[in-house]
Amino acid sequence: MVTVQDVAVDLEARRCWRGGVEVRLARKEFDLLAALIQRAGRIVSRAELMSEVWQTTFWTSSKTIDVHLGWLRRKLGDDPRRPQLITTVRGRGLRFELAAPVGDDAAPSASVAGHA
Repeated sequence: MVTVQDVAVDLEARRCWRGGVEVRLARKEFDLLAALIQRAGRIVSRAELMSEVWQTTFWTSSKTIDVHLGWLRRKLGDDPRRPQLITTVRGRGLRFELAAPVGDDAAPSASVAGHA
């Protein structure tokens, strides 16, 4: 059993709980979570995730990880605009946070819609 923040993962039984409530995950969602939570606090590159979770060394789609990450965050209740569990480290990869981020670093990047 791996527990980080309020997320517990039983790797052998392939089960996950958030705050004591079981979260049902699809196979790849669970594999992605397992790859990240086992390295909590460390950045995991997209290449490592593609190799470990999808068993490929090439990008089947540049959005594969992002799509599965979106589903995983939604099921875990992790707001993608202010993630507390899984954060994106731009240009480096993803990190499962040992503790919820605090301060200005946790703020989402400002984005401005293009105007004509």
